[in-house]
Amino acid sequence: MQRYFIYLAYDGTNYHGWQIQPNGKSIQECLMKALSTFLRKDIEVIGAGRTDAGVHASLMIAHFDYENELDVVQVADKLNRILPQDISIYKVRKVKPDAHARFDATARTYKYYITTHKYPFDRFYRYRISTPLDFAKMNEAAKLLFEYTDFTSFSKLHTDVKTNNCKVTHAQWEQQDEYTWVFTIRADRFLRNMVRAVVGTLLEVGRGKMTLQGFRNVIEQKDRCKAGSSVPGNALFLVDVEYPEENFLN
Repeated sequence: MQRYFIYLAYDGTNYHGWQIQPNGKSIQECLMKALSTFLRKDIEVIGAGRTDAGVHASLMIAHFDYENELDVVQVADKLNRILPQDISIYKVRKVKPDAHARFDATARTYKYYITTHKYPFDRFYRYRISTPLDFAKMNEAAKLLFEYTDFTSFSKLHTDVKTNNCKVTHAQWEQQDEYTWVFTIRADRFLRNMVRAVVGTLLEVGRGKMTLQGFRNVIEQKDRCKAGSSVPGNALFLVDVEYPEENFLN
């Protein structure tokens, strides 16, 4: 049995997230159907993580198994012909039989985009903010994330994970153009809804409604109700997933 990693991108606007849902269309479902159609047998696909409804990915990784050797260039080409326009395949790579898209990932990176300007073409991919923000103060607060590992305060309640511990290695706001700011955060793993909750709480700092000590207190209280509201998912992108190089065979 040969295992393959699929590198893909998707616009999450019309989907109920990555994971298969009983009452809505998902990216995972579309990819499984496309692979099953091409290979003419039921194929299971495992993703590197679960993006929420409306969240996008400029890079997601998933894996599948197949008993025969496949032409990886042909697989990518055929999948792109079958999949809808809002899902695309970059490439397919052979990996070791025990390589796992989710459990072997050593780091993941997300970006969240906000804009201070009303522009029709941004409405699907930016969160518009109408009040002034202190980005310097928000970056000071973001640095506090490096001091902690338990991020229960930023996790969706009643999830099935065994631990709420994560190691954040990068968290910073940067100005992209006159009206757009982007928050980039990298960690070994993320909890459900974590990035959106972190951004929502940092915005409270930027608006002057929460102090740096207040932000620290939110983390230490390990209570989701103490953190800020989750920002909309449409401005969130998964942009990178990292693996040990020894996982790959080509």
